[in-house]
Amino acid sequence: MLLPLPALLSHDDLAAVRSLIDPADWIDGNATSGHQARLVKHNLQLPETGDVARQAGQIVLAALARSPVFIAAALPARIYPPMFNSYAGGQNYGLHVDNAVRVLPDGDGSVRADLSITVFLEDPEAYDGGELTIETAFGAQRVKLAAGDAVLYPSSSLHRVEPVTRGRRLASFFWVQSMVRDEGARSSLFDLDQSIQQLATELGPANPALVRLTGVYHNLLRRWADG
Repeated sequence: MLLPLPALLSHDDLAAVRSLIDPADWIDGNATSGHQARLVKHNLQLPETGDVARQAGQIVLAALARSPVFIAAALPARIYPPMFNSYAGGQNYGLHVDNAVRVLPDGDGSVRADLSITVFLEDPEAYDGGELTIETAFGAQRVKLAAGDAVLYPSSSLHRVEPVTRGRRLASFFWVQSMVRDEGARSSLFDLDQSIQQLATELGPANPALVRLTGVYHNLLRRWADG
């Protein structure tokens, strides 16, 4: 599933994040990279344990908590603290796949990376290049969204960030461990949830058939959710 989340950050959210990260001190993005990533990763990041990343990340997480589409699609169990990166002057991130497990920066356990999120923080007209290119069964999908928009996609997919040849691309990125590990099951639950929401509008939430269908959803979630 490759799912856009339009206007995840409100105008005020975006302004608050930018007021924090724009004047911050950035470091080499390979500070958090493994051996393979170092070969293809060329960007800057905010120190992930710093106050700026933590404060800006809290704004992003609060926006996620208000997004019913994100909750329905991701069924989040744990979320890695949002990180922030910057690309300019030809910087890029070559083809790669995200690590399956991310150790939390505070050492308090880990997050299985089922889903990846990129939140775009710069107006797409302000920079050239920088598309997030995700390999799918239907070919490569190039994603470059408005500031405040986000995209949710499987962490297992091959993806890259194209070179930024003008301006500066700013984004937040992080990973979600879902309650439902299996991608196909999670996608089916999302489709079912969205259909239930639409039918509730058309038929009313008390419709007996809709109540039974809602029960099917929860019984499938109960069956597929990790213990």
